[in-house]
Amino acid sequence: MQSAQRHRKILELVKAQGSVSVEQLSSEFAISVQTIRADLRDLDRERKLIRFHGGARSVDGRENMEYESRRQIAANEKVAIGKAAAQLIPNNASLFVNIGTTTEAFSDAVVDHEDLLVITNNINVANNLRLYNKIEVVIAGGAVRSTDGAIVGETAVDFINQFKVDYAIIGSSAIDQDGALLDFDIREVKVAQAIIANARNVILVADSSKFGRAAPVRIGHISQVDIFVTDKVQNESVRKICAESDVSVIEVAENGLS
Repeated sequence: MQSAQRHRKILELVKAQGSVSVEQLSSEFAISVQTIRADLRDLDRERKLIRFHGGARSVDGRENMEYESRRQIAANEKVAIGKAAAQLIPNNASLFVNIGTTTEAFSDAVVDHEDLLVITNNINVANNLRLYNKIEVVIAGGAVRSTDGAIVGETAVDFINQFKVDYAIIGSSAIDQDGALLDFDIREVKVAQAIIANARNVILVADSSKFGRAAPVRIGHISQVDIFVTDKVQNESVRKICAESDVSVIEVAENGLS
């Protein structure tokens, strides 16, 4: 396949899926990842897509929309989810808080707790919790993503691996019907994987809109989670996986949203 034809096919995939990974395209076209990276560089240079580490996304990027806009999506649900997750955390606990608008809602709800150690790669969470003298905040080092204040990359992964905490509060950009937890940026995913590996209890916070989305990079599987806090589990296959994997599901919509 000539490069021009391959470029057209790549753009068709990006348009259909919202984003693609280098590995996906390499497999799709049976060519090297180096060639795919060159293709994505060319298309990015022509402003036909937006390249990121490990893949590319559409220019309009609805799946990776501006962070402030994403805060407004299911805003009431996120507040309720954050409050429900905060109720699961005792005083005198250590926890990771990952990047995401729902994890930020959790940080808003946990401010009345005492003697917490919060380790985060989320500048917004750190800036929020630093105001409370009964909460000690430790922030990861590494590259800061300008779009949302996430600290990502290998430096952040190495930092997270120094700790073993009681709880991890994580989000996910998408939840597949097979239970896969997905995101867009492989750098962010590697941090999330380190967070999961170094927590005794993992709490996933995600609203039900995540069931209708797609993202190319795999964080892990919902069976790795201990508790899933959401407004409603709309996907019955995910509900079944949670039941079979002993994942506790808390649906805040059952009790009304606040």
